[in-house]
Amino acid sequence: MRLGIDLGGTKTEIIALDGDGVEIYRKRVKTDSKSYEAIVSRIAELVTEAQGATGQIGTVGIGIPGAVSARTGRVKNANTIALNGHRFDRDLAAVLSRAVRCMNDANCLALSEAVDGAGAGYRMVFAVILGTGCGAGIAIEGKLWPGGNLVAGEWGHNPLPWMNPDEYPGPACWCGKSSCIEKWISGTGFCEDYARETIQAPGSHKLTGQQIVALARGGDKVAGMVLNRYADRLARCLAQVINILDPDVIVLGGGMSNVDELYELVPPLLPGYVFGGEADTPIIRSRHGDSSGVRGAAWLWPG
Repeated sequence: MRLGIDLGGTKTEIIALDGDGVEIYRKRVKTDSKSYEAIVSRIAELVTEAQGATGQIGTVGIGIPGAVSARTGRVKNANTIALNGHRFDRDLAAVLSRAVRCMNDANCLALSEAVDGAGAGYRMVFAVILGTGCGAGIAIEGKLWPGGNLVAGEWGHNPLPWMNPDEYPGPACWCGKSSCIEKWISGTGFCEDYARETIQAPGSHKLTGQQIVALARGGDKVAGMVLNRYADRLARCLAQVINILDPDVIVLGGGMSNVDELYELVPPLLPGYVFGGEADTPIIRSRHGDSSGVRGAAWLWPG
């Protein structure tokens, strides 16, 4: 049995997969994101509960919204700030008395979709999270490619390519740089672009991505323009990936992946940005949706 855990800022989810990859258990609880000790303790409890419910002992894989430094072994860049600076996988392994594999949540998405999701059967999968933030992971022949620095796929913290004059210099990013891809094509970036366009006052109520898309579908000109601009920016960013990796398929996950229009708008735009003017790369929606990360965490332990 494989146990997969998806640790988020607001919720923590655990699933158990049997030897054939069939889900046999699932539970979701609220994350106490301010206490590192509480996070470790709660995850240990979830593992114990899962094993009690299934009557089996499982391997443990966990996806986090950050990365374990290849140099120090400590968590870095996690927006669940309590994790940063800790040897999370080792601390949890000590509590559980077994090895724990820990990986960035976007990498878990890539692995899940490559093993038994939308990317199954493709040699190289580039899987993107378009949610609160923006990240990506790479899987080759059904296995993760995390890179020597464990930052492969951290495409969201490169600058927006081929910037227009009105996009320069771009908004500041939490990482310390400006005009990061994450600031433009995350779900948050989509909402902020609409807010700027409609001159919403700071602190005023912002529309959600779903509300903006609904306005665009209803013929609202501003919302339609913002959606088309988002598609163009996404096409530029994916073209950059194609120019470097040329993956066999690009799988989209996260909240913005549910916008049907993107699968119609983005592919025709790619040839205008890809070197040589040809781009037949399939862009498809993730098969497992918001369960992909937790499934990918379980698949961190191969059979």
